Amino acid sequence: MTFYKIKKCAFFTFFIVSAFSLDVSFAQEVTGYQKPPESIAKIVDESVSRTVILSGRAKYMAILEQPGYPSIKEIAAPYEKLAGLRVNPQNYGNQRSALYTSLKFKKIDSNEDFELLNIPKDAQIKNVVFCPDESKVAFSITTDTEIELWLGDLETKYAKRLTNFALNDAYGTLLKWSPDSKTILAKFKIDQKSLKSISAQSAGPNIQESTGKPSPNRTYQDLLKNPNDELKLDYYLTAQLKMVYLDGQAVNYSRPDIYKSFDFSPDGELVMLSVIHKPYSYIVPIEDFPYKIEVRDRYGKLVQDFADVPLADNLPQGFDAVINGPREFEWRADKPQTIFWAEAQDGGDPNKPSTIRDVLYTRKATEPYGTKLKLADCYLRFNKIDWGDDQIALVTERWWKTKAERRVFIKPGNDSYRVNLWDRYSEDAYSDPGEFVKVKNQYNRDVLLLDYSVIRRATDPNNINIFSISDGASPIGDRPFLLQFNVKTKLTDTLFHSRAPFYEKPIFFDNKDNLIISRESVAEPANYFNLDYRKGKTQQLTFFKNPYPQLFGINKQLLNYKREDNLNLTANLYLPIGYTVGQGKLPVLMWAYPKEYKTAAAAGQVKGSPYRFSKISWASPIYWVTRGYAVMDNVDMPIVGESNDYPNDTFIEQLQENALAAVNKIVGMGIGDAKRIAIGGHSYGAFMTANLLAHTNLFAAGIARSGAYNRTLTPNGFQAEERTYWQAPELYYKMSPFSYADKIKAPLLLIHGEADDNPGTFPIQSERFYSALKGFGAITRLVYLPYEAHSYRAKESILHMLWEMDSWLDKYVKNK
Repeated sequence: MTFYKIKKCAFFTFFIVSAFSLDVSFAQEVTGYQKPPESIAKIVDESVSRTVILSGRAKYMAILEQPGYPSIKEIAAPYEKLAGLRVNPQNYGNQRSALYTSLKFKKIDSNEDFELLNIPKDAQIKNVVFCPDESKVAFSITTDTEIELWLGDLETKYAKRLTNFALNDAYGTLLKWSPDSKTILAKFKIDQKSLKSISAQSAGPNIQESTGKPSPNRTYQDLLKNPNDELKLDYYLTAQLKMVYLDGQAVNYSRPDIYKSFDFSPDGELVMLSVIHKPYSYIVPIEDFPYKIEVRDRYGKLVQDFADVPLADNLPQGFDAVINGPREFEWRADKPQTIFWAEAQDGGDPNKPSTIRDVLYTRKATEPYGTKLKLADCYLRFNKIDWGDDQIALVTERWWKTKAERRVFIKPGNDSYRVNLWDRYSEDAYSDPGEFVKVKNQYNRDVLLLDYSVIRRATDPNNINIFSISDGASPIGDRPFLLQFNVKTKLTDTLFHSRAPFYEKPIFFDNKDNLIISRESVAEPANYFNLDYRKGKTQQLTFFKNPYPQLFGINKQLLNYKREDNLNLTANLYLPIGYTVGQGKLPVLMWAYPKEYKTAAAAGQVKGSPYRFSKISWASPIYWVTRGYAVMDNVDMPIVGESNDYPNDTFIEQLQENALAAVNKIVGMGIGDAKRIAIGGHSYGAFMTANLLAHTNLFAAGIARSGAYNRTLTPNGFQAEERTYWQAPELYYKMSPFSYADKIKAPLLLIHGEADDNPGTFPIQSERFYSALKGFGAITRLVYLPYEAHSYRAKESILHMLWEMDSWLDKYVKNK
């Protein structure tokens, strides 16, 4: 088999091996990484990754920035593949971590901007965490050889490295502030001898055994494979917890171990630890490994072995399946030392009939085992709980198979009190109340923002207002809002609603005078404002500039249209600057990703907003509006299976209807040239692209990035499909574009990260599909990007990917 591949060479030089010829222009291209035209490359060069973090009570705002993308040399750094993780063996960090080179702060009440002194130039910053009293901030700085713990004083505006010990950030929680803001519990590397590998001769055979219980696990990547991998897992993930004081002194806390998570009790006197232990698994990632829940005092002395959660490698079939026994441990946020958890009542098996799916329990951390108190029943699978006080907590329960969701008002301490506040389909965006607003309580924990002022609390403790922030999906697009809701009367009051021509979303609210929102428009990126929503006064807090000034003036529209069965569909349309229909028809690039629905009503809802600023990530198709294309992004591809029907049973047919409706829309507007339309997508969108080329003649060409094309290689389910290959073999055959490789006549570009880490999308999927296409004489091209995972990161890779796509579109679409 032959295919195009950017190959690895010494000193990070690369070349392309070409072993097939589409024609002379491709066969004789120059070697090495290529760059797309200037209009595209400039957007990549000027890109900025930005994250904004608010302190607990919104006294400060942290602004982290990373201009551009990392280099291929950074991405090519060696790593270990361990139980679904990718660990940098040099600094004990996560190989996929996002790092920032700029850390700035704003004091919100004075609108003062400042930076911390003493941070090294070009520092690689991560893990920024404000202390509870908002006077300081902890963060890490990553170097080639270690990860350092740093402390910033927000009053003196000075930063320092807090301890000379190196952190271990390979897995799980890295650091936690104590509630009194005086200490940091953090995870550090341990001193150990060099790792000694087990030879094949001494290790013996690698053995796995099934005891007869069904366990249809999906096709995960980077799993443990042998005892040597188990040794590596222990070596790189075993860490020493240390209690670090603000003067830099540190003492060991507990023993060296593999810590999944740790968290102070709300009063700060105890710590709950989740500790990974053997047996390890070769078929599931580390998140499903067994772990113990330990409770220790603030000095590290064991108070209680609270629970032992088993290995989750033999769960029953279905997305609602969970382990049998206690799970989901966390502190009750409104009590000093109470632990909460859930227990399945159906054995964790969603296929087993059961009136009550889960029961929620609590217990004081210092009480003996067996003294648990029932908190509430869940008629669906427990999803999460939002704590308030003794009078109120809100439980969210869901059932994936039916998309049912309930948000329930309970009273902690009264297990018979239950009021359904919202009973809805989780996929119904129009009815989504959003996320409940939280504030910090006396323990500096997040609890529900409650308003008892509507009536005297002693008279009627049920008459409580809560608040939520929603994306505000609606028939005219997303219009985020801040909602006040009375849990007794169920009356609502919209306190804030985004208004055109802006997309405005509440970020922080404490039921006082001011509300912090983000505001963006088609022409301006998101900035932050302090809004006195009662008086209508605003104070702008940030002034981020448009990173793509060359795109100013492009025409963005939210399209609404229908497919043959009258289902409403939407897409975002981008047109070149100054384009009018009178100038003639344009080549079109459509980009999409299929999504499954249980109801046509939810599938037909309007998605997105016409007023949002268009961020252009590495994966975006919007680049091609600068090249004279009409770009249709987020093209609706709903796959509906109502009632007892499975969506995928008519996947191909619905895909065809969706695509035909989109083509008819853009052609009917007089904008798109019906003979010059390309379809493309990433991951499941790549799978969609190949299927559309196999089953329709609508498209001049296709682009499929990092996809899966043969569903027999993912036999225990894929995407939203719960049935296995053996339960529905015809479906797996029919949905696989590999089965119809002989039908694909339009040119298809395949791109894949050589180190793809996504379940199911192994690089061999593209390799085998390319071989099949080539065998039938199809016009196709396969490009492997060295060192890249499912999402591409290196600047060289991204520029080359864009060059490949632009060349393909130019040859087979624009100039067809």
